[in-house]
Amino acid sequence: MNSDKWTADRIPDQSGRVAIVTGANSGNGLETARALAGQGAVVVLAVRDLVKGEAAASDIEADHPAARLELVELDLALLDSVRNAAGEIRDRFERIDLLVNNAGVFHTPRRQTTDGFEIRFGTNHLGHFALTGLLVDRLVAVPASRIVTVSSNAHRYRARIDFNHFGMEQGRSQSAAYGRSKLANLLFTYELQRRLETADSTTAALAAHPGWAETEILRDFRGIRYIQPWIGPLRNSAATGALATLRAATDPAAVGGEFYGPDGWFEMRGHPVLVGSSDRSRDAELQRRVWAASEDVTGVTFPI
Repeated sequence: MNSDKWTADRIPDQSGRVAIVTGANSGNGLETARALAGQGAVVVLAVRDLVKGEAAASDIEADHPAARLELVELDLALLDSVRNAAGEIRDRFERIDLLVNNAGVFHTPRRQTTDGFEIRFGTNHLGHFALTGLLVDRLVAVPASRIVTVSSNAHRYRARIDFNHFGMEQGRSQSAAYGRSKLANLLFTYELQRRLETADSTTAALAAHPGWAETEILRDFRGIRYIQPWIGPLRNSAATGALATLRAATDPAAVGGEFYGPDGWFEMRGHPVLVGSSDRSRDAELQRRVWAASEDVTGVTFPI
């Protein structure tokens, strides 16, 4: 392997740090949690299904018997659950060093969340926006803490924000809905970083994407069994896909506002490097509008 490739063995010692990883029961989230726990962090597995979370914890402990793991029930598609999870985390931890907004849905059947949002936008963006806002004071109190939100290169494709139906647009295309949510992840990250800088905070907001990784995000896509033989060689393993998140979360050289993704063909696979994002994601006015609309529909405001 090329020694210049960033790999998990470059993760600094995480002893004494508290890290929260959403969607940590499988895929990239599980591998992110595994790597952080292996380097000594206390890792909170924030998961929708506690039974699956317990299985994930056992899986991590098989590799790292001394791992310090906690479980918190979190359904990002339900704002009451987000508030309850944030309250539970606040009760358990006075400090938070790292928040990894990893969980996501893609090819799930078209439906609304309990709060009335389109399922992808409500889960991937609004749930994480609310969770971050409810925990951000714990993060900014810790020097050099980080907030990493997992986006996707899908943010470039058919991704437009409809402010007339913000968070509720029920279009026919699952891919467009997913791209919209992933664009919102980036708009949120860049605006959050601007606000942190304005507040003279040392907390950094970064984004990452795993490329096309072998995870459960396509579990509801009925055609996956037909294309798997063709796309398999193009995909990252879940562990390699998690490296972009881990670099954004732990690389001492990483700074706020950066976006990490794979270095391979069309950023589909490979090891993490700095990557670009669309012009739309860099639109400062759009960032501010999405932030304001997200505060309005979630009822969560940020104390920064």
